[in-house]
Amino acid sequence: MASLRDIKNRITSTKKTSQITKAMEMVSASKLSRAESNAKAFVPYMDKIQEVVASIAVGAKDASHPMLVSRPVKKTAYLVITSDRGLAGAYNSNVLRAANNAIQNRHASKDEYVVMTVGRVGRDFFAKKGINIIDSILGLPDQPTFADIKEITGKAVAMYADGAFDELYMYYNHFVSAISQEVTEKKVLPLTDVASVSKKLSSYEFDPSADAILEVLLPQYAESLIFGALLDGKASEHAARMTAMKSATDNAKDLIDSLSLSYNRARQAAITQEITEIVGGVAALE
Repeated sequence: MASLRDIKNRITSTKKTSQITKAMEMVSASKLSRAESNAKAFVPYMDKIQEVVASIAVGAKDASHPMLVSRPVKKTAYLVITSDRGLAGAYNSNVLRAANNAIQNRHASKDEYVVMTVGRVGRDFFAKKGINIIDSILGLPDQPTFADIKEITGKAVAMYADGAFDELYMYYNHFVSAISQEVTEKKVLPLTDVASVSKKLSSYEFDPSADAILEVLLPQYAESLIFGALLDGKASEHAARMTAMKSATDNAKDLIDSLSLSYNRARQAAITQEITEIVGGVAALE
């Protein structure tokens, strides 16, 4: 049985750990509030740009663009959004498992696909597997702006336009609530289902032409899809970390209660033993 000193030391260290996890929970809760607001504020912009793109693609019969047309798939690209740090429960493992399973099921050779990553955890995961990582972003702020990911989004769209790969899938955690995040797969390129994302189509007059507008708007639309997923993923990350730290704090409290009970029992046993020894000594003197 552990000594009183050992139990007391464990109680002290567990209390310090619970203070740290509680502080991390509160920090994540604060970050979550702003990240959720950023994600929701981006939705109206996405809805409008989807409507405009869909209206042009459907309304202008003679309009065409390579990003709207499927082509024979020789190579596939995967953009996987993770975090730079752990302590976020299953946030990273869930999205990495989904992306890795999809890759294994769709491809027989590593020459058939490439990977782009956002976050150190994803980069390290695919690097250990020897998978070709063509680009990665590390150290994104907790509240990212479009400028922070402009390079990787622009590169993804440009490489698709140049034929470096023929389709692009994106994997991220969709924010449902503070206690629920869903791993989501979204096909970013080609934009073959763009007409189905908008339920209400408006009529537009095009100047100079629908093709000229699509040439500018479609790359921006694809980049916006990636940025929207990143905002969604950041909100999910903060929510997952907040939940994980709350669970850690609760577990620490339970462990402290259990250790305190063991400490009191051991202390009571020691006192009882001392009393017994004193009574025994007195009896021996008589």
